Amino acid sequence: MTTIAVTGHMDLAAQATGPIREGLHALLSGFRGGALAGRSCLARGADCLFAEELLALGGRLSVIIPSRDYREAVVRPDDLPRFDALRDAAADVTVMPYEHAGPGAYEAANVRLLQGADRLLAVWDGSVPSGRGGGTADTVAAARAAGVTVDVLWPPGSRRTGFRS
Repeated sequence: MTTIAVTGHMDLAAQATGPIREGLHALLSGFRGGALAGRSCLARGADCLFAEELLALGGRLSVIIPSRDYREAVVRPDDLPRFDALRDAAADVTVMPYEHAGPGAYEAANVRLLQGADRLLAVWDGSVPSGRGGGTADTVAAARAAGVTVDVLWPPGSRRTGFRS
């Protein structure tokens, strides 16, 4: 079984979601010959797109929730139905032992995400790590340091909504 963890930007521009979804589908389809398992924290954006494509291909989804209050504190009201549906479709859900969402909880969730992963799929624009451990670039750096193969997906023309270069 191949276990693929995902990290990616939350603030994807609307026109980027179609090409990113297509890229995720193509990358994940390459692993369909064997059993496919994926791990996601179900953050808005790349994490949810990955989870949807994984499930559509018959993969096994494992969800890692960063904190006990993550759903109430972080998930936007209009994203709740999607979050709940993906969480409910998961084969297993791990809630990290943090009461409140925040940098420490995100960093710990990303460490857990990478444990035992064969690959990390990063929906990432190549921005530099913040050094806080919870962001996309930080997770890519941690995966590379741990020897986990990293596949980067950032289709031409993709951009983030609030990102300033």
